[in-house]
Amino acid sequence: MTSNVILTQPEVFKMSAIPSVATKPSDSAAGLRWQAVLARDERHDGIFFYAVATTGVFCRPSCSSRRPRRENVVFFDRPQEATRAGFRPCLRCRPLSAPGSSPQLEQVKQLCRYIEQHLDEPLTLSRLGSAFHQSPFHLQRTFKAVLGITPRQYADACRLHHFKQQLQSGTNVTTALYDAGYSSSSRLYERAASQLGMAPDKYRRGAVAVPIRYTITESPLGRVLIAATPKGICAIRFGNSQEELEQLLKREFPFAIRKRDGAGLQHYVTALRDYLSGERLLPTLPFDIQATAFQRRVWEHLQSIPAGETKSYSEVARDIGHPTATRAVASACASNPVALVIPCHRVVRGDGGLGGYRWGVRRKQRLLEMEQAGRD
Repeated sequence: MTSNVILTQPEVFKMSAIPSVATKPSDSAAGLRWQAVLARDERHDGIFFYAVATTGVFCRPSCSSRRPRRENVVFFDRPQEATRAGFRPCLRCRPLSAPGSSPQLEQVKQLCRYIEQHLDEPLTLSRLGSAFHQSPFHLQRTFKAVLGITPRQYADACRLHHFKQQLQSGTNVTTALYDAGYSSSSRLYERAASQLGMAPDKYRRGAVAVPIRYTITESPLGRVLIAATPKGICAIRFGNSQEELEQLLKREFPFAIRKRDGAGLQHYVTALRDYLSGERLLPTLPFDIQATAFQRRVWEHLQSIPAGETKSYSEVARDIGHPTATRAVASACASNPVALVIPCHRVVRGDGGLGGYRWGVRRKQRLLEMEQAGRD
């Protein structure tokens, strides 16, 4: 039984020395790590971390969240490796607080807790520096080195996460606005509307006014869901079952007018099938998604990378005029809602490693091999 699997201390010590990204763990080591995740064995917290490609989140082994599918899981020895690959820390198990964290990580963890507890107050760098007896410059540099974002960006993400949870639970916009720490409605619409993808009141109703047609079809990379509004494609997601894909769509837009329409979306299906079978390049397809200004710059640049070629996260950051924003580029790739149409699979690590991929590293590898073969 998986729940009875226990790793002895010597085995744990051996696993902690196995590089999880640059060189993949052996099948036996990866298997032991997976068993520890299944058992939610807290004795391995800090020894390794696991990330889930379909959510873009990394956790410690004891995380109580729903267990992912094995094919969507990637292991890391250190949290910095996960953040460099474009994954963000889980808000449930808080992997940055796992045993074995460095003093720098412990410091950032305390900063995160402080920010979370004071979202309804102005959080300037000067105030954070005074609270933690550091210069604002040093504090921000340390925070960004660990998480890849600034304290202000972390606070914005926390507010938006809490706000979305409130709206999805049925709370009215005004109550959710102040509970999440927004100081005014104008502040909310300025910061949150573009990230929600629609006006907050529509999001609260799960995009009730938006008709979304979708279809699920087989592909060489497994089942794929294609969803579209009247304006264009709003989601392309890979999964292992129809139920999983439909739940993903429902979770984001629980009250949208969702209608399965294979015939109406056949032209999209045909284009994707031809592309995935290697018969032809993917044509330009209309899509209807929202993005921050930075995400939009990244996604537009990704569309300029020719099939069969790759760029590193740092190269993309440099090309869009933000040479120090490598982690932010990785985060934008991980949040891409329309796989293939925005080819985030063409972005790899600087050392040539695949890095992360929202829909699984194996799919990323197959896509790159397919495109390379087509170019040759």
